[in-house]
Amino acid sequence: MEDFDEEALAEAYNRGLELEAAGDLPGAIEAFRDALRIDPHDHCGITIRLAAMGKADAPDKMPDAYVATLFDQHADDFDEILVDQLGYCVPLLLREALKVHAPGPYATGLDLGCGTGLSGVALADIVETMTGVDLSERMVEIAFDRDVYGDLYTGEAVEFLQEFEEEDGSRPSWDLIVATDVFPYLGAVDTIISGAAERLNAKGVFAFSTETLADEELAGRPYVLGASRRYAQAGSYVREMLAESGFTVLAMDDITVRAEKGTPVPGHLVIARKN
Repeated sequence: MEDFDEEALAEAYNRGLELEAAGDLPGAIEAFRDALRIDPHDHCGITIRLAAMGKADAPDKMPDAYVATLFDQHADDFDEILVDQLGYCVPLLLREALKVHAPGPYATGLDLGCGTGLSGVALADIVETMTGVDLSERMVEIAFDRDVYGDLYTGEAVEFLQEFEEEDGSRPSWDLIVATDVFPYLGAVDTIISGAAERLNAKGVFAFSTETLADEELAGRPYVLGASRRYAQAGSYVREMLAESGFTVLAMDDITVRAEKGTPVPGHLVIARKN
């Protein structure tokens, strides 16, 4: 059981949604803040909602409890929503980019934010043994059924990179680390990039996707929380963080990540090699 009153949280959160829909923003903000006091871990993503409304500073990443809850709720129809409705095909784009810039094959791979296993399936024939990790237990269960991962873990991507150890206390490393649709939930990316550098074998490859915005919307900032309540990172910021962690950028391709209300969402597909 969670350590908060779930009924009180639902009442406050739904009241906030109703007031926001009715145009009563002050009332909605008060209700959302009531919900956040009930649940400081923020399973409903209220800190993100308030930041998107301009009523709070955006945190450096989305609350873990919110991300886990969000994907647990949508796991069973996740592929249909993401692929069929939103046109998401980043794992296939990633596979094609790797074939061009870093074809492998790879003995070991780590899929951060593996979700239902779309990247695991796309890379199954170029990675001998793939490990997956995701915050959502239900996502991990579905990924297990795809039978493309040697090991699967429930956990947050950055914490996994920083803390994961085998039962004998050893710290495993990988030849390829991928992270598709992870950066939009992080904001600041220095820790995931440095964590990947520490966990990659010599000459290992880090491949990932980001979302971005036009320069005028970024306004010189390294990352922003967009209207879609997802983070967008500047390409220059991503390059800077990669260089600081000892990566050489092999490719940073402009891509359409998915659609948002019928509008293409721009992003980057990045392939970087550890020096």
